Amino acid sequence: MTDELTRLANSVLWPGFFGTRLDGDGAPVWLRDALENDLAGVVYFGQNITEDLAQLSAQIHEANPDALIGIDEEGGSVTRLEAATGSTLPGAAQLGVLDDVEATRSTGAELARRARAVGVDVVLGPVADVNTDPRNPVIGVRAFGADADVVSRHVAAEVQGMQDGGVAACVKHFPGHGDTHLDSHHALPVIELDPAEIERVHLEPFRAAIASGVETIMTAHIVVPAWGERPATLNPDVLARLRGMGFEGVIITDALDMAAVRESVGIGGGAVQALAAGVDLLCIGNPTNPGDAASSDQDERDYLSAREAIVAALRTGELPRARVEEARDRVRALAARLRAAAPAQAPAFDGGAIVRRTLRVTGGGVADADASALSVVDARRRATLAVDSAASYVAEAIAGDDGFRVRLDVQRATPEERDAALQRAIDAGGRLVLLIDRPDVDAPQRELVELAAQHRPDAVVVNVGLAAQRPLPLPVVDVTAASRAGAEAARALLLGS
Repeated sequence: MTDELTRLANSVLWPGFFGTRLDGDGAPVWLRDALENDLAGVVYFGQNITEDLAQLSAQIHEANPDALIGIDEEGGSVTRLEAATGSTLPGAAQLGVLDDVEATRSTGAELARRARAVGVDVVLGPVADVNTDPRNPVIGVRAFGADADVVSRHVAAEVQGMQDGGVAACVKHFPGHGDTHLDSHHALPVIELDPAEIERVHLEPFRAAIASGVETIMTAHIVVPAWGERPATLNPDVLARLRGMGFEGVIITDALDMAAVRESVGIGGGAVQALAAGVDLLCIGNPTNPGDAASSDQDERDYLSAREAIVAALRTGELPRARVEEARDRVRALAARLRAAAPAQAPAFDGGAIVRRTLRVTGGGVADADASALSVVDARRRATLAVDSAASYVAEAIAGDDGFRVRLDVQRATPEERDAALQRAIDAGGRLVLLIDRPDVDAPQRELVELAAQHRPDAVVVNVGLAAQRPLPLPVVDVTAASRAGAEAARALLLGS
């Protein structure tokens, strides 16, 4: 029989897991047991997504009616529900460029409709970060922009659309992950800004979200030296600041398996310190994140690391029981509200039409109704743990069935490999398209565009990242999202169709 402290620890844990079902061959046996012993719920990642996802959700809710099912679904460049084919929803940067709050609200409503259709309770979005550092490797086009007012009004609109649709939104990453050039999946970013600037710029979208009634807020694994040496997720002063802003909902950690925590205090230490600091729900993370180093039972190992550390800290008194009970009660209250919710009907939605309105062209006309095919050199950066930057569906959708595409890891390619890839695309005979995502940050991408311009001045650039601040020598279509919807809109524009 599971003891009381183990059940209490379970009630604040939110793991990812391997598998696509709760029963039968290959199902994670540990997960059903944990759910039946008060596990707070689970978070879905790409490895969990099948056509039977709604059935999996039903099994989870049957095992624990209080379970919260979350999903890391932002639209645009970040999707789990459409991981295999690319998102058909507008992304945050696209919506920020358009600056039509009704389009953003309807996108939130559609996201909620899709989430509820597969049994999801909490959507880990929207991103409330103000992307003030163009070098940012982890936020970029996931943010609504670099202007706090723009970000604030669109965060509020998307939260309203989601929560009217019957799911809890989770704005992230408090107190703001926009002014960094490091990825907290791999390092611990330090934000050296003046506290007054953080208050004025980076906290403003979180205030807007709180005013809109957001149910949950996710912390960031970032250090603000002016507020202490610990990362925000583990820092009681930072989390007290969030409560002081009027937030009464559930505080959720960013994934504890990220290097900023795993390689410093560890998952177990991070779990205990986060709870002590004031967090309510511990997102453990995606067991596929270690890549080839992941063990076949990585999901259970990470879960047990967090659970056993919490139980041990409760037994010794290092972690006050009342603090964990407070966290559990907030999580359960959220589950009860969501079960009782009467979601508004989602309005008619045409994501493709919204995305087409967001495209921006610089450097001359790009439409060519006489082009018979497109030859794509995909020179985007390599995938990260947050964004599948190199997903093949983007280049596939631009090239179409009748075009040509070649993937070029331009950061690692030798000059000979680069030249060969470019020549293959030219020889294929279609209109040459350079697919990039960091023209101001990654010099090899810009060099590739400059080389292509010398050989094919009729070539065109499709940029799915932040718009270039320094002009490129070819016409550019700024899509600002690595998504299927964006790629299809770019293709139609290029072909004049």
